[in-house]
Amino acid sequence: MSLPAHTKQTYTYADYLSWPKDERWEIIGGVAYNMTPAPSRRHQEISGALFNVLYNYLRDKSCKVYTAPFDVRLPEGNESDAEIKNVVQPDIVVVCDKAKLDDQGCKGAPDFIAEIISAHTARKDVREKFYLYEKAGVKEYWIVHPNDRTVLTFSLGTDGKYGIPEMFGPDDEIPVNVLPGLVIKLNDIFRE
Repeated sequence: MSLPAHTKQTYTYADYLSWPKDERWEIIGGVAYNMTPAPSRRHQEISGALFNVLYNYLRDKSCKVYTAPFDVRLPEGNESDAEIKNVVQPDIVVVCDKAKLDDQGCKGAPDFIAEIISAHTARKDVREKFYLYEKAGVKEYWIVHPNDRTVLTFSLGTDGKYGIPEMFGPDDEIPVNVLPGLVIKLNDIFRE
């Protein structure tokens, strides 16, 4: 689908809902981003491994974990669903506040988001989504680099800003700050 850029400057969730269901899009600040090409095999392996660890840990707990495609709507204020200009599909999402969940996905900031970057998504994940997630109040944001097998983790400070990131390599273990007691071994995530 080619969006009629000449007819509209910004897009909303109402526009998003009208687009073909067989296409994946995100909207950040009203700007539409096409989610093609499809994720690589390696991306899928890492996403599946991380989801599996989180799912097994949360199985008997109140928080829920979801994997893309899963719509996360991030309102900037009290706008209606139709007016929301930020709709993303993070690779992995953990939501602990069930009031944020509905049949369309999540409305409001998840507690945890992990994005697995690729050449196609790196700039958006590192820049646009970083600032969007920080502003929305996502407590913990991981940027997973499949090629160099590293993870950057960001935690939201009391000032509402992400502090200096921590970097973890393939032999490290990462504590998930929003899920006390959970430590993820990166060798399990990056296993080939």
